[in-house]
Amino acid sequence: MLREKLIGGIRRWRFVLLIVSLVFVAVFILWTPWNIAHLTSHPQPVQSYAEAVQRIKALRAAEAPDMNPVCRLQFMTHDQQVKRVIVLVHGYTTCPQQFHEFGQRFYDMGYNVLLAPLPHQGLADRMTEEQAQLKAEELVTYADEMVDIAQGLGKQVVMVGFSGGGVTTAWAAQYRNDIDLAVIISPTFGYKKIPTPLTLPAANLYLALPNSFQWWDPSRQDDMGPAYAYPRYATRALAELLRLGFAVQFAAQREPPAAHSILAVTNANDPDINNVLTAAVVKAWRGHNARVRTYEFEAALRLGHDLIDPTKPDQRIDIVYPRLINLITQ
Repeated sequence: MLREKLIGGIRRWRFVLLIVSLVFVAVFILWTPWNIAHLTSHPQPVQSYAEAVQRIKALRAAEAPDMNPVCRLQFMTHDQQVKRVIVLVHGYTTCPQQFHEFGQRFYDMGYNVLLAPLPHQGLADRMTEEQAQLKAEELVTYADEMVDIAQGLGKQVVMVGFSGGGVTTAWAAQYRNDIDLAVIISPTFGYKKIPTPLTLPAANLYLALPNSFQWWDPSRQDDMGPAYAYPRYATRALAELLRLGFAVQFAAQREPPAAHSILAVTNANDPDINNVLTAAVVKAWRGHNARVRTYEFEAALRLGHDLIDPTKPDQRIDIVYPRLINLITQ
C-alpha cells in the first residue's frame, strides 16, 4: 500500500512538473520577439543626384500596374541636389497622397521631396487582400532604399514617418547614421486596445493565427474615406508592424540610435496608438545620451489618429502643419 502511494505521489508530481514546464515554455515563447535579429540595415547609398534619379525611375517601373494613380511614387525635385531632402513615409493602409500637401510645403521651401508607397499599399482595389502579405523585412528594405536614395537628393537628410511609417522611420533612426533628422509621428510600437504588458504576446499570437480582416470603422465599412486608403486592416500586417517595433525597442536597449537627431511626436488624444511604448523607446535612446526631442499635441485639440491627411473630416492641419514644420526646421 505504501509503495503504491509513493508511486502515485511521484506520478502526480511528474504531471505537475510537466504542466509547469509547458506553461513556462508557452510564456517564454509568447514573451520573446520572433525572428527579429536579422532586421538590421544593409545600406547601399547612392553617390550622386543622377544615381538617385535612376533608382527612383527603377522604383516607379516596378510599381504594380493596378495602383491608384495618386498612390504612385511622388518625387518633387528642383532638378539637382539641394541642401535638404525630406523623405515622407505614410501610414499603413494609406499611400503617399496622405503626405502630398505637407510635402508640397517643404518643396516650396527649397527641399527635394520623396514620397514612395509602402509595400502592398496604394492599390486601386481598396478591398485587396494583398495588404496581409506585409512583412517587417519588407519595411526594413523599404527604409534602407529611401535613405540610400536620399543621399543623392540632399546634403542633409530628413526622414518623417507617420504611424506605420513612423515605426519604419524609427527603425531607420536606430540603424542609419546618414540621417540628419528622423521624425517619428505616432509610431506603432503598440495599440491602445492591447494592454501594454500584453503587446508582445498579442503580436506573437496574431503572427501565429490565421489572418483576418477587420473594418477600421465598422459603422461605415467600405464607405470610409479617403478614396485611396484601404477601409480594412489585416491582423497579420498589424502584428508585423509590432514585430518591427520590437526590433527597434530591443536594439534601443542595447545601443544608441545611429541618426544624428530624432524628434518623437505624439498625440495625447490618439485613439489608436499606445504612447507609453513610444515613451519607453525615447527613454532607452536618451539612456545612450542620444539627441532626442519630444513634442505632444495636447488632448484639447481633439485630434484623430491621422493628423496628417488633409481630407480627414476632423483634420486640423491649420494647427498641425505649422507646428510640425517649425519643429522640423528649427
